[in-house]
Amino acid sequence: MTKKEADTEEDFKAVKDRGEAVSMMEPLLIGVESRRRTELTDLALELAQKSAGFRRSLPQSLLVSLADLVRSMNCYYSNLIEGHDTHPIDIERALKEDYSKNAKKRDLQLEAKAHITVQQWIDNGGLKGRALTAESIREIHRRFCELLPEDLLWVEDPSTKERTKVSPGDLRNRDVKVGDHVAISSLAIPCFLKRFEEVYGSLGKTENIISAAAAHHRLVWIHPFTDGNGRVARLMSHAMLLDTLDTGGVWSIARGLARNVGAYKAHLAACDMQRRNDLDGRGNLSEENLTEFTHFFLTTCIDQVSFMEQLVQPDQLRTRILLWAEEEIHLNRIPPKSSAILEAVLYRGELPRGDVASIVGTEARHARRTVSALLEQGVLTSESTRTPLRLAFPAKHASRWMPGLFPERV
Repeated sequence: MTKKEADTEEDFKAVKDRGEAVSMMEPLLIGVESRRRTELTDLALELAQKSAGFRRSLPQSLLVSLADLVRSMNCYYSNLIEGHDTHPIDIERALKEDYSKNAKKRDLQLEAKAHITVQQWIDNGGLKGRALTAESIREIHRRFCELLPEDLLWVEDPSTKERTKVSPGDLRNRDVKVGDHVAISSLAIPCFLKRFEEVYGSLGKTENIISAAAAHHRLVWIHPFTDGNGRVARLMSHAMLLDTLDTGGVWSIARGLARNVGAYKAHLAACDMQRRNDLDGRGNLSEENLTEFTHFFLTTCIDQVSFMEQLVQPDQLRTRILLWAEEEIHLNRIPPKSSAILEAVLYRGELPRGDVASIVGTEARHARRTVSALLEQGVLTSESTRTPLRLAFPAKHASRWMPGLFPERV
């Protein structure tokens, strides 16, 4: 690098305000006059109907257990987009404080645990009604980064190799370039986040669904943090959809984005481009490209709802679980009559412990041993020793119970 290039690089990274107007990130919404507006509205309504129908089809006991598994799945795919491959089985182990002896793998387990902790906070209503505020966006970042190991809080500039430490919840104080996109100057971030909140925080339900993709891109475009912007954007989108669609957390956009990661990143890059001509909206950025990303985002959501809906169809789910149980009984891994208990839980949703002995046709002491074995396997769960039993979805059995949810561990 020449001295002139080095000086330019330092000038670029220095903290300064380049005087950007918030209109630079317009359009924030797809215009009502867009030729594809009707198509996008139809997709938004289809998504709302499918998501609500799927959620209503699940008994409350299954809803809770499925949301736990989807949380691990969401974490796995979101981190995979960032190049961090931590299998849900290793994520599940981390949640039980069972960490790898390999330092790098352990760090990734801690990263996954941080992601799940934040998403569980969101799923429990932590961002209800305020998912798109600047304060909430910073809170997502703070909660996530505060739980990261020290080594994952440092980022390296690919050109200068300079290392910078990420400060949880703090907006970046240096200017950055991501691919071909030069992000707004660091001192301009608060004004852009304020405009972001004003627009996206005051929309009706249908417009909120349509604008989910736009909000996702515009947050990444602002690039408010030194690192972690992609994860924060996906967690924000999860919170936005959870709130707007009342998803119950039983399906995940992250899986669809990760399985089409090339298209996802290409759409984000295309949305960075400026308006082409008078037919490409009225803002600084391309409305046509934003429309394409919105179509991709909504169809991906619909596909993921359909996928989960198919996986948990009662008859098929029952067949897969009972086949697994019979094989485990044959291999002496779980007690005889275990399948009768699992079938009863599947049919009823919850099973009072006092009913187990009559179901398996044994004395109470033997029934308790069978239940203990299934609890140890992680296929049943209960809030306490006195509360009813309900089905759980351990990651180690997901390839048999929920094929295709995530890749088998090799």
